Amino acid sequence: MTSLTFTYAGSLKQFTMTRRKKDGIDRARRRFLRLLIAVTLVWNAPLFSGGKIIIAHRAASGYLPEHTLPAVALAFALGADYIEQDVVMTKDNRVIVLHDTRLETTTNIADIFPGRAKADGHFYAIDFTLAEIKKLNASERISLKTGQQVFSGRFPAHQSRFYVPTLREEIELIQGLNRTFGKNVGIYVEVKAPAWHQKQGKDLTAKTLEILREYGYDNAQSACFIQCFEPATLKRLRFELKTALPLIQLIGENSWNVSETDYRKLQTPEGLKKIAAYADGIGPWFKHIVTGVNANNQPQISDLVANAHAVGLLVHPYTFRADQLPMQVNSYRTFVRLFLFRIGVDGLFTDHTDLTRAAFDE
Repeated sequence: MTSLTFTYAGSLKQFTMTRRKKDGIDRARRRFLRLLIAVTLVWNAPLFSGGKIIIAHRAASGYLPEHTLPAVALAFALGADYIEQDVVMTKDNRVIVLHDTRLETTTNIADIFPGRAKADGHFYAIDFTLAEIKKLNASERISLKTGQQVFSGRFPAHQSRFYVPTLREEIELIQGLNRTFGKNVGIYVEVKAPAWHQKQGKDLTAKTLEILREYGYDNAQSACFIQCFEPATLKRLRFELKTALPLIQLIGENSWNVSETDYRKLQTPEGLKKIAAYADGIGPWFKHIVTGVNANNQPQISDLVANAHAVGLLVHPYTFRADQLPMQVNSYRTFVRLFLFRIGVDGLFTDHTDLTRAAFDE
């Protein structure tokens, strides 16, 4: 399918999201920028998608080891609109693409650097230089509890040669492919545990934004989202670091302990209004939207999407996996189409870009 590229001819500087320090928001400009983002998504997305976007979760993680460059290239080939990068920082202040702050679940770190674990038994990326991390072999995710591959039917663990890429490497690959194929596939960056990094003396947030700006991701039209579980980080990005990039507030479960945020409150109408003051959308777990099934085996749909849309927020739920369907769901196609077309989310994160694209195509 052909993709279109939308370019706004006016001066975007007239509509940057500047705010007074005390009252915090210029609502007219915020509404305009949300409209601009929505229009850009509609025009950049494939024609048959109706402006909804497919986000390759950790690249083509359903088929190749997550976040590796081959997985990025495959996600591009399978038709992703955006490709996700989780970022953490190394000992020598390099930004790498890795889902966890720790290395042992997706690399052979324990074999290459035995004895380098912290007192808790874990190997943290922040304790290793980029040169050391480049010596590792990246692999399919392994459960530390069982020692077995988490998704048994996926690419065999510890087979072939993959490595942990830097954010620069992923961006350069995606931009190179865009140039080769005349496309505009975007990036979708998650700043991982920024408060934890800050306590270790690492400003992951500022460094990530510096790299994005270097590669041209510096305004609301850029094909780039930034997401985070920590509201304070998103507020800092918007108000202190003055980014105009669209920001997404990730919403998890309080029991996950990913931050000190009360995610139940964020899902209320009042919580969503507060999010709308600093972000452009939310990234909820899909179970926050479909909470179960009723006695007639029909999905029970919460009001989260409707309430988010009511205050102008985009909704990009995670994570849709063909090999990990919820109970009582026997068709990935039906699962995807329920969210995209009946519930009306604006995009979704998937490990299986091709199957999601096929559901769109129908």
